Amino acid sequence: MPLMMAGTTEKSDEKAALAAHLAALEAEMSAADFWADKPKAQATVREYERLKAELAGAGQYDGGNAVVTLLAGAGGDDAEDFAAMLFSMYRKFAERRGWPLGLLHQNQNDHGGFRNLTFLVRGRGAYGTLKSESGVHRLVRISPFNARQLRHTSFALVEVLPEFQKGAPVEIKPEELKVDFARSSGPGGQNVNKRETAVRLVHLPTGLAVHVESERSQERNRERALGILKAKLWERQAEERRAREAGMSVSKTTEIEWGNQIRSYVLHPYKLVKDHRSGVETGDVEAVLDGNLEPFLKPKT
Repeated sequence: MPLMMAGTTEKSDEKAALAAHLAALEAEMSAADFWADKPKAQATVREYERLKAELAGAGQYDGGNAVVTLLAGAGGDDAEDFAAMLFSMYRKFAERRGWPLGLLHQNQNDHGGFRNLTFLVRGRGAYGTLKSESGVHRLVRISPFNARQLRHTSFALVEVLPEFQKGAPVEIKPEELKVDFARSSGPGGQNVNKRETAVRLVHLPTGLAVHVESERSQERNRERALGILKAKLWERQAEERRAREAGMSVSKTTEIEWGNQIRSYVLHPYKLVKDHRSGVETGDVEAVLDGNLEPFLKPKT
């Protein structure tokens, strides 16, 4: 009789428990008086959708839109310029696919670089296509910001999440949220709106934060920010689940620095783009930065 590893058994037991819980919720939802207590019924539906997504491995969101955040890491002006390069790369990739792209929030410096930037990619399969881009990206080049023309290494973090609006499989209690309002900002940080329409949400238990300023109304920005925050929590829960299945612990934060990069873009002393997960590489750096990402797009496991 073949031996079954403990990790495999635990994984099977966990899936069986999820399936049993789903069956119990389905039975509860089919009751004639299910909607008699509307708040309780809505909470049950949210729980059902969350468990259903977890059992399916969350692949059900692959066909939807993607929310992409770029965060400059170590490297000062060079890292912020690298974030702008990555934004241009993803914008051109989206244009080639015919996917509209909309800015949700930007924190831009005086050189045209970005300290951080969040944008929405609208298109069928956008999240499933781009989700493997999540991780630390590394750039090596001669710094245009250094008078001595020295080689410089900089880093940026890419985060790709599914767009959640209504019916998100994650619930956030009002008391878990800190809400701040501000005027929308433009390049260099100057305010470009007299009304405080920009919204920043902080999830107090985890410290996760989201800033949205793309909409004209405070309420719409709050709705978008809440959807992104729920996606961040959903992704964290998925990472924790994958870590449990692999018998590993999961880090709550990813350091945007050497040793954590998933891909390197080398412009000097030679030209090379290499994905450190798959081993795929190319010397045509210009084509990659021009949006030719297809060789690197692999399903996220």
